[in-house]
Amino acid sequence: QVQLVESGGGLVQPGGSLRLSCVASGFTFDDYAMRWFRQAPGKERELVAAIDSIGDDTEYLDSVKGRSTISRDNVKNTVFLQIYSVKPEDTAVYYCNAIRLAVSFWGRGTQVTVSS
Repeated sequence: QVQLVESGGGLVQPGGSLRLSCVASGFTFDDYAMRWFRQAPGKERELVAAIDSIGDDTEYLDSVKGRSTISRDNVKNTVFLQIYSVKPEDTAVYYCNAIRLAVSFWGRGTQVTVSS
């Protein structure tokens, strides 16, 4: 059974940092590129960051570029997202996604709220 389980969400103060984790199981993790998406209330889901299957290539949403890092541990089947200097507009549900060709798996999401 395929599972992607996100953790690390919660309440973060503006200017602080957050570190999300996503543990994968039920598929060959290092065959898949991994992505983090987020969806804020009333907005469409957007791609925040992506990393290729071996961790060599990354990409970021412009609004988090320079203050975020996506990484993966293919031994622990885990992908991470760190965002620094968080802003209220980073408030959203963050979703983990695994993708390989036409196959895609999703986690259930973890809520991040940036507020003082």
